[in-house]
Parts: sequence; structure tokens; C-alpha cells
Amino acid sequence: MSGDRPVRIGAQLQPQHASYADLRRAVAQLEEIGVDVVFNWDHFYPLYGEPDGAHFECWTMLAAWAEATERVEIGALVTCNSYRNPQLLADMARTVDHISARDGGAGRLILGIGSGWFERDYDEYGFEFGTAGGRLDALERDLPLIEERWAKLNPAPTRDIPVLIGGGGEKKTLRIVARHADIWHGFGDPETVARKHAVLDEWCARLGRDPGEIERSAGVSPKPGRLPEDVEDYAAGAQDLYDVGTRLFTVGLNGPDYDPGPLRDLVAWRDGMRG
Repeated sequence: MSGDRPVRIGAQLQPQHASYADLRRAVAQLEEIGVDVVFNWDHFYPLYGEPDGAHFECWTMLAAWAEATERVEIGALVTCNSYRNPQLLADMARTVDHISARDGGAGRLILGIGSGWFERDYDEYGFEFGTAGGRLDALERDLPLIEERWAKLNPAPTRDIPVLIGGGGEKKTLRIVARHADIWHGFGDPETVARKHAVLDEWCARLGRDPGEIERSAGVSPKPGRLPEDVEDYAAGAQDLYDVGTRLFTVGLNGPDYDPGPLRDLVAWRDGMRG
């Protein structure tokens, strides 16, 4: 599994119920705090709150973040494979990779990708929703096309763009992760995440992949305080996931405030873990 990989902290700035100025300030603040990765998501409408509230598109935002930041890695948690031709998506990712590079160094893009699930996006924008199995089959078909296009582009990506795959299906999704991903992202309590890690390790063994090549990522939920007045403890929630092999820990922040408090706590915990 993740073994001796360093602890990393991510934030997902949910691009809903906020102005772009709010998002721009938030990504700059998170970089200043010291987070390692800032994600958005790939939807066209809010996932909760006012269903027709303010919302912004994923990839144009990532290009802007690539210019607006200097150090953090950036990406979607996650891109919906259904919304873009895979050849085009590969080119978009390569371009944002170059935009994010500084002083001749490597870019900072992570290609987070999944099969898609939010039916309203599909209906409103004219994409075929199909079935969950069909969308996973399409993801499995398209990932090699993305990889092949990267090999053909001129200029090439500045680095081997890390591929993050989100989802926990044990029969299809984790098999796709074992074949293609550099990072697997999941959700759940530590027991659930540990079980998924074991299944992913089994798929790696079947496919001849070293499971240590895949960084394990998860969304962090806080542990409630023992007393009503106690604050929720994100570091304790992260520690429980760390103990089962997670190394990239992400907290979702909603607009318009994007309260960075949980990230300050997690960055301090990360720094303590790193010694």
C-alpha cells in the first residue's frame, strides 16, 4: 500500500454558491496555509443547497488556478469522463499542466477522473446518462486513449501526469484503478477504506501491478468531540484513516465562505507526522 509515502493534505473547493472572486481568494489562502493539493469538482449545478444556485465549470477554472498559484498541485475531484472526448480531455490536461509549470519545472496538474453519476448534469447538458456499468465501461475504454494522446502531443506534458481515479466499486472500478491510476480516492469510515485497500491490492496482484505504486486518498470527516462544547477533530479523523494506509487527506469546503479552519488543523497534523 502507501507505505512510507509522505502525508499530504488536500482541499476540495466546491465551486457552488460563491462568486469566482470567492474561489480565487480561497485557493490563494489555501496555498498560503500550506495545503498540498487543491481540487474542485466537475459538475454543472450545485450538489446540495439551492439546486439552481451559483456554480462554475471545472476545467476553465483549473486553467485559471494554474496561473493564480505557484506551488500547490491542482485537479478535479473528479472529472466526469462522459463530458468530454478523451482525446480533447488529454489535450486540455496537457495544456493546464504546462500553464501550471514554473521556471522550467514540472507542471502541477493531477487528472482526477471518474465515470460520472449526477443525472441532472447529463439531462440538462444533453449527455447520454446510460447505466452505471456502461459509464464504467466507457471510462475503461477511454483511459488508454488519454494515455496514447499524451504520448503524441507536441509539446509533451511536462511530467507523467498523475491519474487519480475516484470510486469504490470492487468489481470494476478498483480493477480500473489497479490498471491505470497513480492515486485512488475513496470515501467511508476506516473499516470501509481498509477493505477497499485490500480489494485494490488483490486486483494489483492479479494484473501484475505493484500496489505500492498507487497512493491511497480519502475524504476526511471529523471525529465529534466527546462533550457538546468540544470542536470536531479533523486530525483525529485523518489519523484513523492514516492507520489503514491513507496518505492523501482531503476536506471539502463549500462556498461562499470556504472556511479554512479544518485545513489549518490538518496541515499542523501533517507537519507533526513528518517530524
